Amino acid sequence: MASLALAGVFRSLRLYHGDASRHGAMDRLHARFLRPGDLAFDIGAHVGDRVSSFRRLGARVVALEPQRLCMRALRLIHGRDPMVTLVAAAAGAAPGRVQLLVNRANPTVSTAAPGFVAAATGAAGWEGQDWDARVEVPVTTLDALVAAHGVPRFAKIDVEGFELDVLRGLSRPLPALSFEFTTIQRDVAFACLARLAALGDYRFDLALGESQELAFGDNPLDAAAMAAHLRALPHAANSGDVYALLQGAGAPR
Repeated sequence: MASLALAGVFRSLRLYHGDASRHGAMDRLHARFLRPGDLAFDIGAHVGDRVSSFRRLGARVVALEPQRLCMRALRLIHGRDPMVTLVAAAAGAAPGRVQLLVNRANPTVSTAAPGFVAAATGAAGWEGQDWDARVEVPVTTLDALVAAHGVPRFAKIDVEGFELDVLRGLSRPLPALSFEFTTIQRDVAFACLARLAALGDYRFDLALGESQELAFGDNPLDAAAMAAHLRALPHAANSGDVYALLQGAGAPR
């Protein structure tokens, strides 16, 4: 069964590191938020394509990833870079431990959120996914990471339905961040929008799928308008990233 897990990680490496045109689009998007010397957090780093993008832009990176084989890949790619700090943990609402539900064939959708697995089961577009392993992993918080490493200019959160738990571990607004949403769990996205609105005066944008293109550009939405936009998306939109921009923080650029 170890061969299945290795094949899953190799699939992710080919998918996320093998397309140079995708890298360029990703860099153009992240350049709106990061400059050389800025600090970025990658929460749910997987095999590190976002870490690579942040580093190409000259940012320092703290990257969290709880999956053992993914962390091995991260160490091979980024472990010798003094500007990258790798943390073998999940992020959540409080320090401790959590059970990770692992999809060995497709580790990019491994999750600490049982509700995510329940929502995906039987949903169109999610056929054939199997969370076939369980492992207990350590949990830290965004507040603890800020205390240890400083305030990031940008934080990317992609944790398959566990995004609200991650944001519950943050007690101060960050200048800019992104969180993944899925059309099978829009309620999680709505709760994330409300959480961020409670932390600070944010405006929101959206990049669908792996487009790396912001939908609203110079006209970001407030939390209510973004919730309405997400609610209206067709199920086939599947997923994307919501970008939160703190007003007065100078982002995006």
